[in-house]
Amino acid sequence: MTDKLLNHRAEGPATAPPLLLGPSLGTSYALWDKVAPELSLTHRVIRWDLPGHGGSPAGLIGPGATVGDLADLVLALADSLGVERFAYAGVSLGGAVGLHLAVHHPERIASLAVICSSAHFNGSKPWQERAERVRREGVEWLLDSANSRWFAGDFSVPELVRDQAEADPQAYAACCDALAAFDLRDALAGISAPTLLIAGRQDPATPPPHLREIADAVPRATLVELPGASHLAPAQCPEAVLTAVRAHLDGGARRGMEVRREVLGDTHVDRAQARQTPFTARFQDFISRYAWGEIWTDPTLSRRERSMITLTALVAHGHYDELAMHVRAARRNGLSPEEIGAVLLQTAVYCGVPAANSAFATAQRVLAEETEG
Repeated sequence: MTDKLLNHRAEGPATAPPLLLGPSLGTSYALWDKVAPELSLTHRVIRWDLPGHGGSPAGLIGPGATVGDLADLVLALADSLGVERFAYAGVSLGGAVGLHLAVHHPERIASLAVICSSAHFNGSKPWQERAERVRREGVEWLLDSANSRWFAGDFSVPELVRDQAEADPQAYAACCDALAAFDLRDALAGISAPTLLIAGRQDPATPPPHLREIADAVPRATLVELPGASHLAPAQCPEAVLTAVRAHLDGGARRGMEVRREVLGDTHVDRAQARQTPFTARFQDFISRYAWGEIWTDPTLSRRERSMITLTALVAHGHYDELAMHVRAARRNGLSPEEIGAVLLQTAVYCGVPAANSAFATAQRVLAEETEG
C-alpha cells in the first residue's frame, strides 16, 4: 500500500488540528525544515514529497499528469492518515495543488496558504520545453541555475540543491506537464476557504503580481509580500513565513475568543485577560484556541448540551469556583434554573451526594445573585 502513497513526515500531536505542507518542484519536504517544527507545536503537521522527489515513488504519475492528479494523491495520503478536513500550505507547485483542492474539494480545506505560487505559470510552452529536455538529458543541467531560480543573493541550501539532483527525471518531467496545463484563474472567485498569499519580492518565477492576482480574485484573501525572499521563501525567510502562516492559522484563536466571550461574558474574559502575564500567556492562548476555538465551536453538540456536560464534569472533580462561572454560562446558553437543578440532581446519583450538596449551594448563590441583579 505504501508504494501507492506519497512519502510524508508527520510531526506534532496526533490530536492537534491537521496541517498539510506541499513542496516546490525539484525539492523534498526538507523545504519546510525551518518552519514545520514550530508549526507542529500547535498542529499535526504532515509534509509530503512530490512523485519522484525525496522518498515518493516516481511511478505515481506519468506523462500528461495534471495538478488534479497530484491533488488526488494528496487526498489519498490524507485519507490513509484518517485526516478528513485540514489546513493546507504549499509552495509553487505545492501551492497550485492547494488552489486546486480549494476549488474542487472545498469540503476538505479548512484554510489555505499559497506561497510563491500562481494560478497559472506563464503559459505551457516553457514547461513543455523543460519536460522534453529533462526526458532527454535528465535533471543535471538544472543544477547550475538552481540557486538563481530559488534564492536571492548568495543564499543557498545544499540539501535542496541535492534534492534537485536526485529527482527522478520522468517524474520531474510529468510535474512540468502538470504546470504547463495549470490555469485556475477563472475559478478563483469560488474559493471559500480563508486564504493567505505570500509573495517573495525577489521571486523571478512567480513574482508578486501573480500572488496579487489571486488575492484580488479570492474573496477576503490576504496578501503578504516578503522583502529579501525569492522563490523558496520557507527556506530563505523562515521566520517571516512562520509569522505569516501562524497568524493566518490563528483564525481559530480569534473565533475561540469570540465564543469564549459569548458563553462566559465580557466581564469574566476581560478580568482573565487583565490578569494575564508572560508566564500564563500561552495557557490563555491554549484555552482560546483549543477549548473555545475547536471544542465549543464543534456543531455536533449544542451549547446547551455542552453546558450540561461541563456542569457535571465540574461537580465530579469538585471545581466549585469554575462551577459558579459555568452556571452563569449555562444561563447564557439557555438553561433554566429548573434544568440546572435537574443536572445537579443527576450528579448526586453518579458523583455522590456530598459533591451535589456543594454544587447546589454554589448554584443557588449564583442564581440568587442573578435574581437580585
